[in-house]
Amino acid sequence: MSNKEIKETNGSYNKKGLGSFFRGLKAEFKRITWPQKKDIKKATAAVVGFCVLYMALVGVLDAVFVNVYQMIFK
Repeated sequence: MSNKEIKETNGSYNKKGLGSFFRGLKAEFKRITWPQKKDIKKATAAVVGFCVLYMALVGVLDAVFVNVYQMIFK
């Protein structure tokens, strides 16, 4: 066991710890390697393209199932 004393807290947050947290957070954000604008545009175009394809697929399947449902229960 350690002979170090443990400080007791009175339930309030530690202002120094909170400030230290935000300073560390700022430092970590500076270390991030952000993608180039060109890469962001490519990724955004890919996501939008797949969303459009998926929406079209769901729309076609919906139309097919509506027609099948109407044929069965007509």
